[in-house]
Amino acid sequence: MTELNQKNSGKNIKWHNLTIDRNKLEKMRGHKGMVIWFTGLSGSGKSTLANAVNEVLHLDGLSTYVLDGDNIRHGLCKDLGFSDEDREENIRRIGEVANLFMNAGIITITAFVSPFNNDRNKVRKIIGSKDFIEVYCSADIDVCERRDTKGLYKKARLGEIKEFTGISSPYEAPVNPEIVVDTGSLNLNDSVKEVINYLREQNLIERI
Repeated sequence: MTELNQKNSGKNIKWHNLTIDRNKLEKMRGHKGMVIWFTGLSGSGKSTLANAVNEVLHLDGLSTYVLDGDNIRHGLCKDLGFSDEDREENIRRIGEVANLFMNAGIITITAFVSPFNNDRNKVRKIIGSKDFIEVYCSADIDVCERRDTKGLYKKARLGEIKEFTGISSPYEAPVNPEIVVDTGSLNLNDSVKEVINYLREQNLIERI
């Protein structure tokens, strides 16, 4: 598509309102949709914690789905690299997909490094603050390096991986996340409890 066509294409697009909307879908599922966004350094335990939280919610009969950073880059975002611009586009796409899942009444759980505050704030605007739960998996980089089963940090320090978050590319910790989990010291069960307790205390997973 040419640049001109890209700019003009939106003029012919109109949002189509559906008769089976979010409200009806949430009533069918028996709970509200939301986005639980796990962020943190590689090795901080994002994916492990997201998956464990998903298991608890699923066993409780809630409709959930996990969008994981590595998995997404096998398909939807396989055309993107790891430059700042590509990282921004990666998170934008995930935000839009998460929003679609949420509007289907699904508790959408994401696990992405998502290193920049600005990008995460853009997703919060897409989702809406009342439906966006940011979970910061707080683990020092030395802990993350010790857990590095893929050897990514070692390769990054040797210069074999460019623009690696925490080494040659910055990670901006969330300024005011809904939940901070000290995944650097807490075990998995206690980390899960912190997330689930917050969701219950805020009445986010109560039945409709």
